[in-house]
Amino acid sequence: METKPPVPPFTEETGRQKVRMAEDAWNSRDPDRVVQVYTPDTRWRNRAEFPVGRDEVHEFLTRKWARELDYRLIKELWACADNRIAVRFAYEWRDDSGQWFRSYGNENWEFNEQGFMLRRFASINDLPIEASARKFFWPLGRRPDDYPGLSDLGL
Repeated sequence: METKPPVPPFTEETGRQKVRMAEDAWNSRDPDRVVQVYTPDTRWRNRAEFPVGRDEVHEFLTRKWARELDYRLIKELWACADNRIAVRFAYEWRDDSGQWFRSYGNENWEFNEQGFMLRRFASINDLPIEASARKFFWPLGRRPDDYPGLSDLGL
């Protein structure tokens, strides 16, 4: 059976690896890539949407990144135990009118034995910001290894 290492039970080190892998995938803004880490019957809560299964998640992500332009995300491990990981994150994006936002949130993840995500529960708040208040300036795509994380940026 296929696995998505690292697999549970998670240590702090493997939890951080899993979080960075998720951040990298989401920063690709490629729904085809992102959905591959979820179980076929994954269950989500994202704000007021409740996608079930990879197909619905794919549709959700396609809509999300069509609306959230110039998307850049940083995730940080909050805690992990057994097959669960808690994450805090922030991402910056702009809408089609040019208004910038910083979205803050927390996610709770649950994984199966093979390392695929069964459940993702996200709570997110959007803050309109001026372009001059932005903190995420790397080129679109993966955040460089030497770019500061959330704690380093005072977020």
